[in-house]
Amino acid sequence: MLTRRTLVVLSALLPLADLAAHARDKSDLFVLNNHLFIDVSVNGRHVRALLDSAAKSSIVDRRFARQIGLVAGRAVRERGNGANARLAEHVTIDVAGLTLGPLTVAVVDLSRIGRSLLNEPLLVVVGRELFDAARLAIDIERGRIRVLPRTSEPDGVALDLHSERGIETFPATVEDRKPVRTVFDLANGLGVVISRAYANRVGLLSGTRPTVKEHNGEIARRIVTLGSLEIGGHRFENVSATVGPTGSAAALNVGVSILRHFFITVDYAQHRLWLRD
Repeated sequence: MLTRRTLVVLSALLPLADLAAHARDKSDLFVLNNHLFIDVSVNGRHVRALLDSAAKSSIVDRRFARQIGLVAGRAVRERGNGANARLAEHVTIDVAGLTLGPLTVAVVDLSRIGRSLLNEPLLVVVGRELFDAARLAIDIERGRIRVLPRTSEPDGVALDLHSERGIETFPATVEDRKPVRTVFDLANGLGVVISRAYANRVGLLSGTRPTVKEHNGEIARRIVTLGSLEIGGHRFENVSATVGPTGSAAALNVGVSILRHFFITVDYAQHRLWLRD
């Protein structure tokens, strides 16, 4: 999930990927500012793309779409804040040894996010179509992603995935409370985001809890400290969490700074996530 979700949370009804090619042994991931990038080919044009496991569809920058001859047609509007996008059909994305498509992708202006993340244009975001298409092994620390066969059980703690408004979530525990749904978000560069509703419900925004406000450009964020966060049998202590909007899809959202501690195997089609320390 990108920091500015107005550009990536679009229609939950966009078509998913067809698996049309066999996998290579591995592909490289590039980590920058707690975001993951991967080399892809979009209708034959090679570019570096942001990997976003919480994006409901892949996204192509408006200017780049024109350069490669994509025709942006029907307009869609994101629920809640009115961000505009157009849909382009007949798009093929080659990524991690797979050919995804033909897809319908969102076409939006990604220039602001590109400047924020890269200081250069961001042309493509690869969304959940990749995660729907195959079982993936992701090693953030070694910068690798590869497709796995579904013939054996992966190592690690197995967690169920559930869809929350079209975004995949798994269970995590804050300060030994009842487990809550947590977004699996490889594009979350903030680390841990906690919804304002959940933070209020468990008293993180009241009493003697220390909080700070951070300024990132024009964005003021409220930061709270979680005494503990348990994910996949691994316990993190004194975790800083950014307070997000009340309307979040789940109580928590975790990104690369937490997930990089694990070797990840994920299979959206079989609704499973495995995390190995």
